[in-house]
Amino acid sequence: MAEHRLRQLPASFLTLETSGETETGQLADDIAMILKAGDVVCLSGDLGAGKSTFARALIRTFAADVGLEVPSPTFTLVQTYEFPRFDLSHFDLYRLEEPEELEELGLEDLLETGAALIEWPERAESLLPRDALWIQIVQPDEETDNRRFVFHSENPDWQQRIEQTLGVRDFLENAGLGSANRRFLAGDASLRTFESIASISGRSVLMRWPFREGTVSEDVRAYMTRVHLAQDCRSVLAIGSELRRRGIRAPETFSADLENGLVLSEDFGSETIVVDGRPDPARYRVAIDILVHLHRQSWPESVRLKEGGTYEVPHYSDAALIAEAALFLDWYVPEISGDPVDASLRAEFAALWHQNLDRISGAQRGWVLRDFHSPNLLWQEAAGGIDRIGLIDLQDTVIGPVAYDVASLLLDARTEMSVELETSLYDAYVSGMEKQSPGFDRASFSDAYSVMAVQRVSKILGIFVRLARRDAKPAYLSHLPRMIGYLDRVLERPGMSGLKDWYGRFRF
Repeated sequence: MAEHRLRQLPASFLTLETSGETETGQLADDIAMILKAGDVVCLSGDLGAGKSTFARALIRTFAADVGLEVPSPTFTLVQTYEFPRFDLSHFDLYRLEEPEELEELGLEDLLETGAALIEWPERAESLLPRDALWIQIVQPDEETDNRRFVFHSENPDWQQRIEQTLGVRDFLENAGLGSANRRFLAGDASLRTFESIASISGRSVLMRWPFREGTVSEDVRAYMTRVHLAQDCRSVLAIGSELRRRGIRAPETFSADLENGLVLSEDFGSETIVVDGRPDPARYRVAIDILVHLHRQSWPESVRLKEGGTYEVPHYSDAALIAEAALFLDWYVPEISGDPVDASLRAEFAALWHQNLDRISGAQRGWVLRDFHSPNLLWQEAAGGIDRIGLIDLQDTVIGPVAYDVASLLLDARTEMSVELETSLYDAYVSGMEKQSPGFDRASFSDAYSVMAVQRVSKILGIFVRLARRDAKPAYLSHLPRMIGYLDRVLERPGMSGLKDWYGRFRF
């Protein structure tokens, strides 16, 4: 076997000691939470230092399966695992004869869709990415399972990411969950990420929302401001606490760190109001009961936080509603026409929407949760009444036409809502409001529902195309026929002739 010189590593930026296999596994959890597609993690150390043990623990964390079979790739040189989050490739280069053989293993191609863990990276010499993370693993005493981990990288982003994930471990320690297992839930492509936290006391959900300068581009920040999207975790605490106080089941907060954007809260599980891919009418009726309970009350514009200060709930302005609807022009229309939308058509679109929003300006207003649909309505089988649904994803709540949330539920973007089910739920909502909210105006609500339904569907059509084309998530295109069907349906409602004529100019 050819001799290989040790690659000159950058200066180390961190040294950690672990005492035993459990702590080593927790460190693997911490690193797994911050991995991104394209990352290379080099595991360096002598025979028996623990490289394979650490890699195996990290892969099992990624798989959320402590029993996953993780064979050593000593003879195959590389083993690739396909995961929903992204692929993970495990290399062992001990038997590599020449560094150039690494190219034959397809590392560059694998990094286009996943990340790589590489044992014996020294044997690849200078062929590894210069921005890789190198972890030297040392066993100071062969009689114990203690390990020393020394971190190196030329990329300063690694230091920041590792500081953040270790900060999460410290946060959990302060919450009495320092030894808990961390598992990824969602959020690689969003500002927020979510983890499942499992300990002997049960499960909880950790939200990480490090919204600081430089986290997002100025254009994204400007758009978020324009459409009143929340920009830090104070909204989660404020909206959730007020909903719970008013009898609506939002996740209880166990611990929070506002400065670092960390919130540990109740875990409602993953069962929604959709069963076997189809909307469950009985569960959707409970969701209607929640909306009636929500809409028969008056809600504050300012919520005091127990952590200190107040949170001001933004108003869902006409400008915000039109900007969201214009995602239809930004993404969907170019998708079907092949051409960008010109300024004159945009002006015509905005004028039409101003006209329709003026028409419903007298409709009932209140808190609009904004994403009141099946993925965020989690079924609680053991509970009763409206507690049978737990609400999540509440941070973007605004004050606006309450019909918006009804339309979001009845024209659910993630499941097929028949005309019959939509009509039944609509009637149940109207009946409930007439019984519990004196002065409820059926005609005014009908107009607002129609307009908000078109706005919501327009926005979702744009978002789904954007996710497919900009964010490389083509599966969202499969939802377009459903959304177009909803749009055709709602444009047939009374009073919608102006919007129907305009949207009818496009071939769906």
